[in-house]
Amino acid sequence: MALFPFCKASSGPIRVSRIQLVLCCFLLSLIIYYLHGSRAAARVHPAHPIFHPLEMDRGRKVTDMEVHKGAESQTPAETPWGAPLVWGDSRHSASCRAKFAQREMRIGLLAFVVGTYAQFIRRFLYSAETYFLPGQVVTYYILTDNPRSLDPPVKLGPEREMKVVPIAELPGWERLAHRRMTLLGDAIRKSIDSETDYIFCADVDQEFVAPVRAEILGDLVATLHPELYGMPRNAFPYEDDEGSSAYVEEDEGDFYYTSEFYGGAVSEMYKLALACSLLILQDHADGITARGLEESYLNRYLIDHRPTCVLSPEYSWWDSDLSAQVPVHRLLSLGRQCQ
Repeated sequence: MALFPFCKASSGPIRVSRIQLVLCCFLLSLIIYYLHGSRAAARVHPAHPIFHPLEMDRGRKVTDMEVHKGAESQTPAETPWGAPLVWGDSRHSASCRAKFAQREMRIGLLAFVVGTYAQFIRRFLYSAETYFLPGQVVTYYILTDNPRSLDPPVKLGPEREMKVVPIAELPGWERLAHRRMTLLGDAIRKSIDSETDYIFCADVDQEFVAPVRAEILGDLVATLHPELYGMPRNAFPYEDDEGSSAYVEEDEGDFYYTSEFYGGAVSEMYKLALACSLLILQDHADGITARGLEESYLNRYLIDHRPTCVLSPEYSWWDSDLSAQVPVHRLLSLGRQCQ
């Protein structure tokens, strides 16, 4: 078939009228435009799967064309690798709650209470009693350098108990951040492994402000950082020192996770704690301090071992102009308001 049906072949000289020539040029232009448009459309892809026009990037507006191309939904239901991205009132959450309602589970909630952070422990526990997995068997593991801060003990509801684990004094946040993964691994190995099915770690300077139910349960659970949700990949504060064990290359990473709330099956959490503590020790021996301290190593681990369940910023929200707007605040950070 001829490419241009209006140009009829003949044995003699080809004569093309002006109208035929115009039509042929017009058809050729349409073909070129179509091919060019298809290639351009194939090149448009978001650098990050959950972008939306947050219009904040550390004080400047996000104007990257690719960011807005990715703004189809502010509440995506899953990650690029097929894990659920949990919003507490979603259909997925309801089905997950129904599934776990038929199982008997033991869940641990672990917090470090050191130095001046003792001021937050009672509010943290009272809020957990109200909102954290109500109706489930929960053990609070409080790792503290001052057990007296829990006197008199907080009155707990049925099927709730608290275990205080004394730890050596760790003055300064940076020193604690270097030790928390090791202390978490030790606590899991010594008692938590035989006492619970799931363990979650939460910073004690937070308060549960809405129900957190069985939708959070999974083998390896991470929470999206509230100030970096929807930001372009180059805004994520991954470790950029190539000598660090937490180093992340430019083409790595899907999300940036907060270290303020994460958890999972006890066996998976032990693997995480052990791996991160070894990375931290290696950097310490080399005189390297990662820019995000413990959070840098957590993100390095979660790049290599993708979470099976990702919690939205509802589950760790800060009162900050940079924090994403989410339907519900479920776990609210208090430290920055009280300092």
